[in-house]
Amino acid sequence: MKWFQTATLSLAVLVTAGCASNSNNNAEWLYPPMAVPLQASVQQEVQIARLGQLLQRPDLKNEVRAKMFYERGSYYDSVGLRDLARLDYKQSLAINPLQPDLYNLLGVHFTQVGDFDAAYDAFGSTLELDPSNSYAERNRAIALYYGDRLPLAMEDMQKHYAQDPEDPFRALWLYLIESEVDPIKARERLVASYQQRNEQWGWVLVAISLGEVSEANAFKAILQGTRDNTLLAQRLTEAYFYLGKRYQREGDFASAISLYKLAISFNVYEYVEHRYAFLELTRIYNQVQEEQLARAKSQQQQAAK
Repeated sequence: MKWFQTATLSLAVLVTAGCASNSNNNAEWLYPPMAVPLQASVQQEVQIARLGQLLQRPDLKNEVRAKMFYERGSYYDSVGLRDLARLDYKQSLAINPLQPDLYNLLGVHFTQVGDFDAAYDAFGSTLELDPSNSYAERNRAIALYYGDRLPLAMEDMQKHYAQDPEDPFRALWLYLIESEVDPIKARERLVASYQQRNEQWGWVLVAISLGEVSEANAFKAILQGTRDNTLLAQRLTEAYFYLGKRYQREGDFASAISLYKLAISFNVYEYVEHRYAFLELTRIYNQVQEEQLARAKSQQQQAAK
């Protein structure tokens, strides 16, 4: 999701779908549910061109120029032009360094490309300027998780979760991080949270992650509760990402890779699930490569005996 707005979807739809098709709980999709990939709108393209022209003016005040760089960078980000977005963000900060939200955006960018030290610094800058920024707190915990600093990640995420235990995304990311430390305790905690769930859409993702609902029923609930293509693309991006995380934890890398690719395919560039799917694919590749090298080394040692 975009860091971080929560949409709602009645879980009654999910329950209804489950009750209506108990006999088909083990059914698999012949083709995965899809949405039309999002494309840059005319408005986005016009705004990028317009801001580019305005930034050429020599009489702009620094405050206005900084805001324009920030705005154009946001438009670049929304259409997947990440390097151009990062360049504009940095130019905006060079003019006005007192922008906590912008440091947070840069931190997410750095996390996506695996530059974790830069990500920690960026999130730290956000929290220094705005200690109450919960987005940066969560993003830093996730960056620490991807940077293999699990104790620090747990500390940040536990604090973040305690501020709003009813937020399904807080519960879900605490589970993903804690699973690396104590899988049994992590699952017990998430199940307890799920049992106290409200009607927020994110609890459907928790159900998918726990295997509390079949994939077929989960996707039926998504399709039945979503009529707008943009919203469908957003929800499928999230669903495929977290389902990919589940398969990855189970060691089914082939399924995880397919699901991450599906999460990427809808072009929901502003969602971290889209961004971090690339990072997850890299992690799987590195893990498989390390396992193959270790296996080859072991075989060589045995052959030498």
